[in-house]
Amino acid sequence: MPKQKYYVVWKGRKTGIFTTWVECEKQVKGFVGAQFKAFESEAEADAAYLAHYDDYKGKPSTSGKWKLASIQPLLPSLCVDAACSGSPGKLEYRGVNAKTGEEIFRAGPYGDGTNNVGEFLAIVHALTWQAKHNMHIPIYSDSENAILWVNTGQCKTKLKRTAKNAVLFALIQSAENWLAENELPEDKLIKWNTGLWGENPADFGRK
Repeated sequence: MPKQKYYVVWKGRKTGIFTTWVECEKQVKGFVGAQFKAFESEAEADAAYLAHYDDYKGKPSTSGKWKLASIQPLLPSLCVDAACSGSPGKLEYRGVNAKTGEEIFRAGPYGDGTNNVGEFLAIVHALTWQAKHNMHIPIYSDSENAILWVNTGQCKTKLKRTAKNAVLFALIQSAENWLAENELPEDKLIKWNTGLWGENPADFGRK
């Protein structure tokens, strides 16, 4: 049996929350500039309807789920994530303000990369960014491998070197050098709880 979904229409013939696609489609099909999105729970739909469409546009429907969780991530904090089209493939990563979703930094695309490499570089980028701005707030990543690599100071990727990823390997070396020269504060890196909080706010929304 299909899972119940809730459809938020911010802009359409009628606005509101609809419990079937048929009803939602009536409001948005053929409506110029329609704004709508499906959510997995009524609570998420309620919260989204009270917010703005731009807060959800191009993002996974579970973005913002953490705001409804009984146990929430630490704030203020940074979230990092990577996106890779293929493995290896075109790679990019970014860091955002966990609370607002504001993009703090973004890098790429780089050729012949992997998601784990991107996650590793994103964490180190967040660490160096915080050091530059004298900040000491938690960093969330949904990659256990990347967190482990950063904690051990070594990117243990099996990625093969190619002409396209020479820049990536230079960045990896630079990141490892920085980690060797700087001591990480305890509990600085935290695993993002996707099951409880939904997609990481830094997610690129391409899954």
